[in-house]
Amino acid sequence: MEISGKRALVLGANRGIGRAVTLDLARHGARVIAGCHDWPADTASLERELAVADDGHRVIVADLRTVAGVRDFFGQLATACNCLDILINNLERGGMPVVHGPYSEEQWDLEIDTTLKAKWWVMREALPLLKAGGRGAAVVVISSISALVGRSGPAGLLFNDAYAAANRGLASFTETWAREGAPQVRVNELMLGLIKTRHAEETRGWGLLSEEQRRDLLGHTLLGRSGEISEVVRVVNFLISQATYMTGSVIRLDGGYLLGGERPPTMPAGVL
Repeated sequence: MEISGKRALVLGANRGIGRAVTLDLARHGARVIAGCHDWPADTASLERELAVADDGHRVIVADLRTVAGVRDFFGQLATACNCLDILINNLERGGMPVVHGPYSEEQWDLEIDTTLKAKWWVMREALPLLKAGGRGAAVVVISSISALVGRSGPAGLLFNDAYAAANRGLASFTETWAREGAPQVRVNELMLGLIKTRHAEETRGWGLLSEEQRRDLLGHTLLGRSGEISEVVRVVNFLISQATYMTGSVIRLDGGYLLGGERPPTMPAGVL
C-alpha cells in the first residue's frame, strides 16, 4: 500500500507513540484524522504541527469510553471523509501499580473501558468505512505484553490486572476483526514491551522505580534496553504498507522481554 493520498485515522494521537505515528503518516502524504481526548496542551500543539504540514488534516477531541461518544466522534469524522484506508487503534489507559497503588473501582473501569471496550466500539464504526474505500485497507491494533506477563516478575510494578486482562482480550478481537474485514481489510496487532513513553523512561511510573528495579526490568529484556518510539513507528509503517499478505497476526516488539534475561548454558561434556 502506498501511504500517500490515503485517509488515516489515528487514535490516542496527541502524545507519545500515537503522536509519532500521526506525524509520520502525515509526512508520508496521508490525510490524517487525529483522535484525542485529554492533555489539551498536547492536542493544541499537535493541531498546530499538522496545520503547518497540510490543511487537509483534522484533529477531533472526543471521549470514546462510551458508545454515545464513539458515535458522536464518527459523526464528526463523516464531515471530513466518507471512507478510511488506515486505522491505528491506539486507545489505552494503563494503570501502573507503582503509581496508583491498590485498585479503586474507578481505576479498574478506566483501564477496561479505554483499553478494551473503546477499541471494540471504534472498530464497529470504522469497519464499514474501511471497506468502503475499496482499495485494500489496513488496521493496526496497539497492545501490550501485559497480556502475557500480567502482574508478575519485574514488570509487575508496571502492569495492572485490568490492563493485562484488557490486552489479552485484544488478541481475540484482532482475530475476529481480521475475519470480519477480509478480504478488503487487513487487521494486525502490534504488541509492545517496554517502550519510552509507554512503561519505560519518560513515564511517571519509571521515575518511581528504584535503580535496582529498573535494572531488573532491563536485565530481563534480552536486548538490555527499552524500545525507541521511532522503532515502533517503523513497524507500524511496515504493517500498513508492506505486510500485504498478513492479517490476524501479532507482532511482538519487546526486545525479548517475554523470553526473559536467562541465557542458555554452555553444552555440558556429557557422559558418553
